[in-house]
Amino acid sequence: MLRLPVSLAALLLLAVACSGGGTDDPTPGPTDVLQNPTPTASPTFTPSPTPRPVPALTIADVFPPRDLGQYNLDPSRLRTLIATGDVIPARGTDFIIRQEGDNFLYTVEKTAEIVADADVTVVNLEAPLIGHCPVHTEGFTFCGRPGFTDALVAAGVDVVTIENNHIGNWGFDGIAETVGHLEAAGMAWADRQTPAIIDVRGLKFGFLAFNGVIEVIDRTAMVEQIEALRAQVDVLAVSFHWGAEYVSLPTVAPGVATDDPVTIGHLAIDAGADLVIGNHPHWVQAVEAYEGGYITYAHGNYIFDQMWSYETRVGVIGKYTFYDDQLIGVEYVPTLIENSAQPAPMVGEERQAVLDGMRDASQQLADLLGD
Repeated sequence: MLRLPVSLAALLLLAVACSGGGTDDPTPGPTDVLQNPTPTASPTFTPSPTPRPVPALTIADVFPPRDLGQYNLDPSRLRTLIATGDVIPARGTDFIIRQEGDNFLYTVEKTAEIVADADVTVVNLEAPLIGHCPVHTEGFTFCGRPGFTDALVAAGVDVVTIENNHIGNWGFDGIAETVGHLEAAGMAWADRQTPAIIDVRGLKFGFLAFNGVIEVIDRTAMVEQIEALRAQVDVLAVSFHWGAEYVSLPTVAPGVATDDPVTIGHLAIDAGADLVIGNHPHWVQAVEAYEGGYITYAHGNYIFDQMWSYETRVGVIGKYTFYDDQLIGVEYVPTLIENSAQPAPMVGEERQAVLDGMRDASQQLADLLGD
């Protein structure tokens, strides 16, 4: 019998509201040393590279990404995490999937290899997956169908966060069914009370998620949950659904998302988070390096049907590289949604324009914060 956290029942209030994958490879063994039993000359000794300390990450190290090769790092100590923009296999996206003959893999056909190219991949699922999901091409009561887990698996997704303002659109039963489908497909899930822990070659990655849309984040409870998980893991990533939509800087949305993303993001890192993963604005937003932690305020849209503007079609796949438990590298792959359902990697000047926009927004945010 499926056990669900009681806290999920609170998401019922949101039903009418609107506004790869981890690898199982064993730890690499020591490099084989070839022995020459009858050397004809004294061997030339080549010392192993000595890793140099990697300086703390700054925005200048992200746009463009810094060259990690300069630090002579031990590859066995590197681990990567990938996060995407909002995943909403509902409404027009579900309609296209049906048109494609229920080909759920259509949604990740052009990006699965990118998203799966990590030790841990996490996405925010903003629609329940239910077997009786009707065809719907408009409105704000979202649902996807269970077959969408095939797309998540194909994209190497390990962890699915389910804190947002649409996961409860089909009530408690819809949430329960969704969790069941995720677990049956072998994926972990996380919400505000249920952490996910993924072991990557002996290093534990922990995940929590919180929603600040159509509700206010309980800051005391949030800090307690982060502090409790901090003691159990080596790397702690916290996902947030927050802020105003359709803007490039994190800000409040009066009456809809009244928590300030900057305040909440800083509080999460102060409590022990290493990485903050933001979503909901449906635009790519600024990033911030804060007190040894890192915040991407919004990754934009990954899979969704918002074709009505260029900005809502854009998302970034964030790749976060850790050396042991230190975040040492961040890079983004911009994507553009095609046909209401299928993100595709951007190239050339269009790709660079997205990255330049993120850099400029990040500098603007830093100026506003006096950094």
